[in-house]
Amino acid sequence: MGSLQDDYIQWLTGPRAKFVAKVAERRERFESTSGCEFPPLAAPAPGQLSEQAQAEYRSKLGFPGEYPYTRGVYPSMYRGRFWTMRQYAGFASPEESNQRYRFLLGQGVTGLSVAFDLPTQIGYDSDHAMAAGEVGKVGVPVCSTADMAVLLEGIPLDKVSTSMTINSSAACLLGFYLIQAEKQGVSRDKLRGTVQNDLLKEFVARGTYIYPPRASLRLTTDIIEFCSNEVPNFNAISISGYHIREAGSTAAQEIAFTLANGLEYVKQAVARKLDVNHFGRNLSFFFNGHSNLLEEVAKFRAARRLWARLMKERFGATDKSALQLRFHTQTAGSTLTAQQPENNIVRTAVQAIAAVLGGTQSLHTNSFDEALALPTEKSVEIALRTQQILAHESGIADTPDPLGGSYFIEKLTDDLEAKVMALITRVDELGGAVDAIEARFMQGEIGRAALAWQRGVENGESVVVGVNKFQTESDTPPELLKVDESAVMRQLERLAAFKHGRNGPKVQTALEELKGVAQGTANLMPAILGALRADATLGEVCDTLRQVFGEYRDS
Repeated sequence: MGSLQDDYIQWLTGPRAKFVAKVAERRERFESTSGCEFPPLAAPAPGQLSEQAQAEYRSKLGFPGEYPYTRGVYPSMYRGRFWTMRQYAGFASPEESNQRYRFLLGQGVTGLSVAFDLPTQIGYDSDHAMAAGEVGKVGVPVCSTADMAVLLEGIPLDKVSTSMTINSSAACLLGFYLIQAEKQGVSRDKLRGTVQNDLLKEFVARGTYIYPPRASLRLTTDIIEFCSNEVPNFNAISISGYHIREAGSTAAQEIAFTLANGLEYVKQAVARKLDVNHFGRNLSFFFNGHSNLLEEVAKFRAARRLWARLMKERFGATDKSALQLRFHTQTAGSTLTAQQPENNIVRTAVQAIAAVLGGTQSLHTNSFDEALALPTEKSVEIALRTQQILAHESGIADTPDPLGGSYFIEKLTDDLEAKVMALITRVDELGGAVDAIEARFMQGEIGRAALAWQRGVENGESVVVGVNKFQTESDTPPELLKVDESAVMRQLERLAAFKHGRNGPKVQTALEELKGVAQGTANLMPAILGALRADATLGEVCDTLRQVFGEYRDS
């Protein structure tokens, strides 16, 4: 085997050169204000490492775009193109949300991220008794193809990448999206984006489930199978650690339980005889960006390395895209404070820096007023400008993995990997993610971590600026967004008109067909699409599945 310097030259002239030929770099030369060049990759100098250290470097770090992907999933990373800049949005009604999306696209957002209201998330139409008081409050209500048409009016789906944060009713929202694309004349292979579709983490940390775990797992796998065959460039799942961290987990628990859930999804898909090298390309991840900057950078690097190794060793994956852990990051909502809310701008900036240094593919930065209300256009603009300043002014995007090789970062990456593997091994011993969830192992671990953190805040060991230290006597709240209450009435009127104008017997026939499929083992997506095309609503589809699967109640 040659020297590490030989490997570097081979990477530079081989994989990296091929990638740059496809994705040109943003400029010919990257340098500091003093004229110091930012190299394509900072690597050990010739002769700096012993043969043993070089072998360890190859196995643990490697090169960007090459196994084990510790240093990034693409050879040039952000020198070619920046991460996708998303701003999570959705509120009041499809009309108001559409206006916010158009505003964001006009401000330079490169991908939409749709927030749905709570009734939509748990499978109720806006006119259901359980939806009273919640319509449009924490996201946009989408009950029908008519709602989706208004939500996406004027937005070309072949030009915009769309992420939908939806889980229990994900099949319906994906169906609405596909139907709207058909109306725009956009073929399925042109659609780019992600449907979250991560049901297991709902039982671990979030709670917007409808059906029991194993029925939910079937639905998730159905969507993975369907997208793998029908919507090739759309990520069928976003395996989410974000909510696990928001529930109070440590960084190690966030990665361990997220990857454990991911392994369960892959196992289910492989059991259906799906090719891991094919469907594995459509798996994506969603992580939390917290304030301990160095730990977060190491966390993202450890997660990438571990996922590649697990996919290779457990499932025999060989395709690069199937081995790569590609992820979206959102800054930590749980760290936002109602006290001195302007401090949240700084917190978000630190968390966004960690995500970029850690190699994220997509990023949402929280608005500073979100501990108090849904964000205003002004606060959203500040959050987006934070990303744009990092991209264009900070220089941290001008070379891949700029902290790689730091003694501390490499030690922390190794330490986190060891802690994560210990937790994954424990999940394996319990029988896998579903069994670990049913045994409440993950929930218990997260609960203990959350309690320890809260006690630290209460006794002053963990400082939260403006909350338990450096308080001010008076704190004038910023101007907050007020949701238009008349939007609820417009939503209910549109839903009533939609139901009145459809063919009732046709809807019932389609729902009965869906019920029959649910009672068997076939993929549910075609039948769900059939019901939605027949003008069934989201609530009616979910109620039909409730009749077969039942509802989950946490004991």
